[in-house]
Amino acid sequence: MARLVECVPNFSEGRDKQVIDAISAAISETPGCSLLDVDPGASTNRTVYTFVGPPEAVVEGALNAARRAFGLMDMSKHSGEHPRTGALDVCPFVPVQNVSMDDCVRCANEFGRKLAEMLRVPVYLYGEAARSDSRRSLPSLRSGEYEALPEKLKRAEWAPDFGPALFVPSWGATVTGARKFLIAYNVNVMGTKEQAHRIALDIREQGRGKDQPGLLKKVQGMGWYLEEANLAQVSTNILDFELTPLHAVYEEICRDAEELKLPVVGSQIVGLIPLKALLDSADFYIKRDQLFIIEEEHKVRLVISKLGLDSLGPFNPKERVIEYMVKSQEEGGLISLSLQQFVHSVGARTAAPGGGSVSAAIAALGAALGAMVGQMTYGKRQFENLDSVMRRLIPPFHQAMNELLRMVDADSTAFSSYMAALKMPRNTAEELKRREAAMQEGLQQAVAVLLALAEKISILWPPLRQMVQYGNIGCKSDAQVAAKALETAVFGAYYNVLINLKDVSDEAFKLATQRRVSELLQEARDNVTSILDAADKRP
Repeated sequence: MARLVECVPNFSEGRDKQVIDAISAAISETPGCSLLDVDPGASTNRTVYTFVGPPEAVVEGALNAARRAFGLMDMSKHSGEHPRTGALDVCPFVPVQNVSMDDCVRCANEFGRKLAEMLRVPVYLYGEAARSDSRRSLPSLRSGEYEALPEKLKRAEWAPDFGPALFVPSWGATVTGARKFLIAYNVNVMGTKEQAHRIALDIREQGRGKDQPGLLKKVQGMGWYLEEANLAQVSTNILDFELTPLHAVYEEICRDAEELKLPVVGSQIVGLIPLKALLDSADFYIKRDQLFIIEEEHKVRLVISKLGLDSLGPFNPKERVIEYMVKSQEEGGLISLSLQQFVHSVGARTAAPGGGSVSAAIAALGAALGAMVGQMTYGKRQFENLDSVMRRLIPPFHQAMNELLRMVDADSTAFSSYMAALKMPRNTAEELKRREAAMQEGLQQAVAVLLALAEKISILWPPLRQMVQYGNIGCKSDAQVAAKALETAVFGAYYNVLINLKDVSDEAFKLATQRRVSELLQEARDNVTSILDAADKRP
């Protein structure tokens, strides 16, 4: 998979469409950069751009955007609800795929240095890229905002990390850094700006000061009035959505608003959001309200409804969820092929996809049949006494189905890594050593995928036995096919593990893996025999 960094430059212009479009074009025209979202706000007079690409490309895209904006923006005439310190107010780099936080810190440093050299403007580092604890927090760096810069830049403690300590009226200063995925999340309140800010002071981590901390960790907040929507908002930045989830912010604001007798009328995501943030909130509401929802699409719809994410405009997940946006920029691999294309690719004169990928596909189909039997039982009047049983049995099959599908490509990728190692140069002793190490790593990766495939199937034998016992009798043959498909997949994993182990040099790894895969094969044989016997005994 490609190395992807997300860059989210915030420009202090949300009203002039020509300027907004010019900056968009500068990003889109940068090779390797994919512009995913442009979110302007008139009241805030600010536009949040979101784009992804390899580390080197996103740095260049951010520089191109700044270069284009420099001749078009004048901060001396700027006004808006959102705190700001410059024309390109903040430019964070966020790890998305196959990159580390350290990679993003390097992006921030490179961008800051080049921006300062190019435009001769002051640049500060924040977040994970900060060189001192006092500069980690963006609100701290923004203290006094743009208007305070002339005096701040005269003081040694406010010397920029890059560029001159000089005030550039048309630009101000830029802050850049590296951080986790930040969710810009606003909750709509039918009240005044002051009432919204009162709620923000209660819930944000900073609270009202050192002696009055707020309720929610890693949450920044303030209140403002959104003129174009004629309502107030509690505007928050969720800095760590795994520590403080989206729903926790919404529910706490609802409680505070209720105490003030203020109605909450939905909420708003600014920019993009990680899929996990939505699914975590879905799980919260599913558990709280005792719902039965397993499809990812339905979980996302649930959260949109519960939080009112479409209250100020359409919320299209395909255009707002970072994983969906990134996925649309890349090829989907084997599992995105039609069945006909997949079969033909297996039958082609190539070593991959081969037996491992086919075993994973068969396993996914077996799990899918298990889920189908449950779905054909759940919610039907004649089986309503079994609803609670099906609510318990369906999810493991549904989850396994998706995980096993991903293994179709994982096996092919692992094998391709091994084949690439075989083609490495071997002219010197050092090259031979590197080649052998890469080959061994490729073989062990391939074995690990296949062993994980068999382990995943192992989890399904108990629920499949119960599904055969309780499921819709009209689907008995589907459950029987599911059992044989899963057993066949374990056989496939077993044979592919054995052939790969022949060339593995680590004897301890080889013995442990062979022992475990043999156990899993015997387990599959025993379970399929008992499951098919149980099916035969049902009328």
